[in-house]
Amino acid sequence: MDQRVSLITLGVADLARARIFYERLGWRGQEVEETVFFQAGGLAVVLWGRDKLADDAGLADPGGDGFGGMTLAQNVRSRAEVDEVLGRAAEAGATVTRPARDTFYGGYAGCFTDPDGHVWEIAWNPGFPLAGDGSLTVPDFGSTT
Repeated sequence: MDQRVSLITLGVADLARARIFYERLGWRGQEVEETVFFQAGGLAVVLWGRDKLADDAGLADPGGDGFGGMTLAQNVRSRAEVDEVLGRAAEAGATVTRPARDTFYGGYAGCFTDPDGHVWEIAWNPGFPLAGDGSLTVPDFGSTT
């Protein structure tokens, strides 16, 4: 298996509400057959009905708040941008679950949940510089394993 991710699909309770939320953040999507696709750098973030996503995966959906033991993250270029994105998310209807603060790794980060409870971390990490196109490359930590 290649070491890459092509799509991240978020199961949502209300597709129109979810699309409006992400568009209020400045994202631009395309809807095809009750599925919304957002180009996100070299991958896509997809919104699809939670019930359809569970059925497609062969799982029963216990419902819930969208937290499935994972967090989506976006690294930004400055501390100020962390605050800007968190503010914009709150204005769009997100719940800020952790206001921005200094991190143990020398950065600055905060978290919000979208209307379906999916957790996003917005972080400035000076150890993970971004390329001009916003892409991130994991630095060489010098580990031997």
